[in-house]
Parts: sequence; C-alpha cells; structure tokens
Amino acid sequence: MSKQALVLFAHGARAASWAAPFERLRDLTQARTPEVRVSLAFLELMTPRLPELVAELTADGVTQITVVPVFLGQGGHVLRDLPLMVEQLRLDHPQATINVVEAAGENAAVLNALSDYCVASLSAQATPD
Repeated sequence: MSKQALVLFAHGARAASWAAPFERLRDLTQARTPEVRVSLAFLELMTPRLPELVAELTADGVTQITVVPVFLGQGGHVLRDLPLMVEQLRLDHPQATINVVEAAGENAAVLNALSDYCVASLSAQATPD
C-alpha cells in the first residue's frame, strides 16, 4: 500500500504572520483527510521549501505526492518555477510519483467560493442613510 501526501505549495513571505491562513488551510485539510499526510511548503523566504519537504516525505516512505499550488493565478512561479522544480524532484526521487494540480485560483469551485464571499460582503456592510 502506498503512502500518500498532499503538499500545499505557497509563495512565502518575510513576515511569519503571512503563513497563518495557509497553516489553517493545512490543518482544515488534514482534519478532512486523516489517512493522508498534509504539509505546507514554500517557494521562497519560508521553510520548508518544496525540495526539503519532498526529501523528507520520500525518506518517510511516501510514494504518492500531490502538490497543490495555493496561488490565485498562474504567474511565472506556477508556470515556470514550479515545473522546473518538480522535474528535478522527479529525478531526485524516482521512487515517488509527484503530481501537480492547477493553481487554486484557476479552479472553478475556488473562484465560486471567493465570489460568494465577495457578494456576501455587500450585506455585511452597514447601509448609509
């Protein structure tokens, strides 16, 4: 039986507080999938970086890794940097299958949830007299 991991991949920032929503997302996702190891990795400025995390996961016997870019859009990091990184990771860890899904902001369900939030914000405001 293969061991699975889900890696939420975010950009990273200098301020440690920036990671808080991503940590909550990781924890919510882990609670929904207790049989899968859910981790958070960063492109830069924060740790763990994706290569470090994948090395740790494969050392722990994980053989199936799904990377979810938690980016709103498919900019240069998702279109160029991530594919190059994953290509190298596949060479470095041939015992693991590494799949990458679309950026979260490119997914229709995510966009609908954000739209729902935006529309609901209209009723959350006090109406001026």
